[in-house]
Amino acid sequence: MVFDFLISFFCFFLLVIFILVGVSFFTLFERKVLGYVHLRKGPNKVSFFGFLQPFSDAIKLFCKENFSPSFSNYLFYYFSPVFNLFFCLSVWVVIPYFSLMFGYGLGLVFLLCCLGFNVYSIMIAGWSSNSNYSLLGGLRSVAQTISYEVSLFLIMLSFVVLIGNYCLISFYYFQYYVWYIFFLFPLCLCLFSSFLADVNRTPFDFAEGESELVSGFNVEYMSGGFVLIFLGEYCVILFMSLLSVIFFFGCDLFSISSFLKMVFFSFLFVWIRSSLPRFRYDKLMSLAWKCYLPLSLNYLIFFVGFKLFVISLFIYCIIFS
Repeated sequence: MVFDFLISFFCFFLLVIFILVGVSFFTLFERKVLGYVHLRKGPNKVSFFGFLQPFSDAIKLFCKENFSPSFSNYLFYYFSPVFNLFFCLSVWVVIPYFSLMFGYGLGLVFLLCCLGFNVYSIMIAGWSSNSNYSLLGGLRSVAQTISYEVSLFLIMLSFVVLIGNYCLISFYYFQYYVWYIFFLFPLCLCLFSSFLADVNRTPFDFAEGESELVSGFNVEYMSGGFVLIFLGEYCVILFMSLLSVIFFFGCDLFSISSFLKMVFFSFLFVWIRSSLPRFRYDKLMSLAWKCYLPLSLNYLIFFVGFKLFVISLFIYCIIFS
């Protein structure tokens, strides 16, 4: 029992190390893509093609002196970035690794719980900073979450009805012959835009509105606290990219093509950031409640009806065969 626990802990430790290394190089990839979109080179001075730029940035940020606002609630202010990164790393255990390291029969439920808790860390970070800009950024994030998480929950519930299971490994078996992207393309667009809102990325980066909120909920953070918030956001971006591949392109993690698709979805996050301006705040509310919610409800009703039709047809064939 102790040996199994140590093996699982060691595997999770390795998983965290590889995720953080992937996040560091994803930041370099984003800066390179944004640079070429702006017709410039991007980071290219540190090592070959700027290969060591992420490590240089990490050393610089962690070595900076850390200050905290005089009237902040220091305990919540200090620990909210830690819990933010913890919840962002916890969602990675629901990925079907086809090993005995972790196994979640209720993977989608655990995923929704972690995404919901992540919002509380952003809200507490904005409130505990004792700054009007930070508080407004946290409140925006909460209101934004209430809007899109309803449709996000209904979309995932539609998949639960379709595959009859909460475990993500079922997507591998049900997409063995055909991918869901071919007959669920509108749902794919709806889910991907909800992922954009979940990670506060352009065009839904209202919690980090630089033009009106200076930097949003993290304006009072620097040094290590800012790094933890930064790592959490980019960790979730990579996770959402892999989750999009699992939902609509199969999830054969033994194949290199799955990771190439993950890189493509990560590139879409960067491409959208470089191409689209920030959405208006009331437009997101209207989009979530008047467009995504009816679409997800219709798909849910369709999947329930389709499942009942298949079950009734199966019973009819058994009775009259």
